[in-house]
This record gives sequence, structure tokens and C-alpha cells, in this order.
Amino acid sequence: MALSLAISPCPNDTFVFDALVHGRVPGAPAVEVTYADVDVTNTAAERGAFDLVKVSYAALPWLLDDYHLLPCGGALGRGCGPLVLTRGDRTDLSGATVAVPGERTTAYLLFRLWAADQAPARIEVVPFHEIMPGVAAGRYDAGLVIHEARFTYPRHGLTALVDLGEWWEGDTGLPIPLGAILARRGAVDPVDAAAWIRESVRQAWADPEASREYVLAHAQEMEPDVVDRHIGLYVNEFTADLGEAGFAAVEALLGRAADAGLVPQTSSSRATAWTS
Repeated sequence: MALSLAISPCPNDTFVFDALVHGRVPGAPAVEVTYADVDVTNTAAERGAFDLVKVSYAALPWLLDDYHLLPCGGALGRGCGPLVLTRGDRTDLSGATVAVPGERTTAYLLFRLWAADQAPARIEVVPFHEIMPGVAAGRYDAGLVIHEARFTYPRHGLTALVDLGEWWEGDTGLPIPLGAILARRGAVDPVDAAAWIRESVRQAWADPEASREYVLAHAQEMEPDVVDRHIGLYVNEFTADLGEAGFAAVEALLGRAADAGLVPQTSSSRATAWTS
């Protein structure tokens, strides 16, 4: 039986999983891949739709009864946080309509923590690729963006009101947890899964050109230099292993969010993960 895997088409995911997807990881099973935005995979994971799945760390409180959090393969780091973009010189979001990429995304959870004292009038969930054009056209007063938008938003004539990664790091001293890899309980051994993913990461770093065609094919018309910057930012030491700082960041995010009533209280993410 093939292993079902759901990841985004973003360069960091395709770069990391290239060797696993294409059968170059010794001992790993065949893989059937679904590519979808993280808001879609968050919802699919609640249904147990995939054996391995990329989700938002913000979605973990609804998923850890059915999934193991793996200590590798995800997106966590420094200087890579979501941005709140606006047109002009707006200095706060009071009364604004804000476009966000998903209700259970880490970006939106960080936004809610940051914006507690300046609540927008309206939130609209919008496909990621429509957010910047929508703000530029005036359909939304602000937009919450992730990933390659860090490099491309000036092309739309937009301004960064806040870098939520900088805000988080300045407030906590911790890296920012964005996307997690989960293994469905009873469907795949988390020890084996972590080993396969780490080997896929190792191969990606050892020979970046091996994944080039695959990455660019799914990069949604992204320029090669933006693809390279994207991978360089989001594939880092935490991709190979969350480590103490990584798990501390996850626990801080979910703990603060639970204290604010934004997510259910959950047991320690560390206790539900295979961490060797």
C-alpha cells in the first residue's frame, strides 16, 4: 500500500520531500502525493485523510489525539514570519477588513495574539494567491500573507504594517513555528516516518539540483531567484530537527493561545511527538 502524503506546492515542501516522493529514500514505501494549501490540509487532517500531512502548528490542538507530531520536515525558523500588508500609511487595523489565508493557520493565530487591542471589523478567509492583489485593488484594507510574499509584496505597491515573526521573536526570544508534519496514529510508525523525512532532507541539501525540476514545476510561476530565497529561509536546522528551541516555541505558541481562549488547552506537544 502506498503512503498518502499531503503537502503544499510551495518550494520548501517540494524541496524537502522530493527524495521521498520519488522513491530515493531506502526502505521507504511508495508515496501518493496531494498538493494543497495548508488551510485545506488542516481541514483534511481532522478527517484523518492522510498518513503524513503538513498542517499549521495552530491546528495541533484539534489533531494530536489522532496524529503524532514529527520532529522534522516542517517549517520553523527566525526571520520568516507572516506579514500584515496594507496600502498607504495605515498605522492600525481598527475597523479594517482583513484578508487571511485560513482560520486555523499559524499566521492567523499570531495575528489574533498581536491584534488583541485593535480588533478589525471584519475577517475574510481568502485563497493565498488572491490576498495581495485584493489589498492592492482596495477590496480589503489589509492582508495577512506568508511564504514568498515576503519577497514580492513591494511589486503590488503594498507596505508591511507589521512583521509578526519579528514581533514574536522580540516578545519571546523563540523561533516562529509555522508548519508541522504529522503522522497518523495506527497508519504509519512515527519513528520510521521521521527517519524517511530526515533522509529526504539530507539528500535535498546534499544535491539541491536533483529536486530543481520538481520544485519549479510546482512553484506557481515563481521566479527561480524567489524560489531559492524561499527555500533558503524556510528549510533550515529546524527542518532536520526541532530540538529544544523548536519544541519550546510550539509550546509557547499553543500555551499563549490557550490562555487567550483562542485554541483548546492541549497536553504538551513534546509528549505527543517522537523526539529521538
